[in-house]
Amino acid sequence: MALLGRRDGRNFGYGRQLSYAGPQALKAMFGGGHYGTVKAHSDRWQAFAKWCRSEQGPGINDARQIDRKVLAAYAAYLRELVGRGDLAVSTAQNRLSSVNRTMAALRGDQCVKLPSPSKALGMQRTRVRHSVPQGQDREQVKQIVDALCRHHQLRTAAIVLLARATGMRLREAILADLPRLSREANELGTINIQEGTKGGRAGASAPRWIAVDDVIRVALGYAEQVSPEGSRNLIAPHESYLQVLQDIIRPARDILHGHNLKGFHELRAAYACERYEQITQHRAPINGGQCCQVDRNLDREARRQISYELGHGRIDVVAAYIGGRT
Repeated sequence: MALLGRRDGRNFGYGRQLSYAGPQALKAMFGGGHYGTVKAHSDRWQAFAKWCRSEQGPGINDARQIDRKVLAAYAAYLRELVGRGDLAVSTAQNRLSSVNRTMAALRGDQCVKLPSPSKALGMQRTRVRHSVPQGQDREQVKQIVDALCRHHQLRTAAIVLLARATGMRLREAILADLPRLSREANELGTINIQEGTKGGRAGASAPRWIAVDDVIRVALGYAEQVSPEGSRNLIAPHESYLQVLQDIIRPARDILHGHNLKGFHELRAAYACERYEQITQHRAPINGGQCCQVDRNLDREARRQISYELGHGRIDVVAAYIGGRT
């Protein structure tokens, strides 16, 4: 996306309004792709731009006037919101991270940023799950799949099955190379989740092999069956990923909610809890299991394996899926 004005002009050439310039710079930086990432950063940038123009803020509408003092003041404002209970720590950290990313896109350098959002806020986000994951009951999942099929949401039904069977993220399930995975399942008895992964964790440098069982075989078989003609995944040749989210996934969310499933990520947590029980022979902590008290080494090994299978780099993140070590 081309600059709207001179690079040294207002908002570094991306428009007269701060709220407009940020998203334009992000689209340019990501080459017009990565719709979900651009939208997430843009939405958080809007909150920052609104603060900049508000009475609490510095009254700025030009990114050239934003320096580290402005960012520090914004961090202090967010810290106050968190302290009042009006904002989650994770949300505050994400807002600061998005401001950093958008400023880099606008400026073309890393000279104006907060090096550590968590330090700027003076608090750490909690990554421990406190609610029992929905979707653990396979009968509930079957009912959701049946309801989606009745509403001709066959591809969404396939995504539900894949997410519950393999722990895939929504994006991973949509972009999964189904013929490759089926071939691996048949020839190797394991599958390597690669497409749509986060943080560049794809390819030979970041293998993510998962042992195949009958549940995974059924999920893969159904996904291949409903995959659009001429496609290797769940996106038709004439569609974009964004179109699938808007036209296929969004309308199906009401069905999920109607069957007591908040979202696809709950299925990922349900998978993690199931794998924990398979590995340790104890229920996951969030389900009342006590393995971490009986055998902390076994608990740690289970968390390490689940972290690998979910595509995370650290085992502490697993607490967000199965509960903490108490």
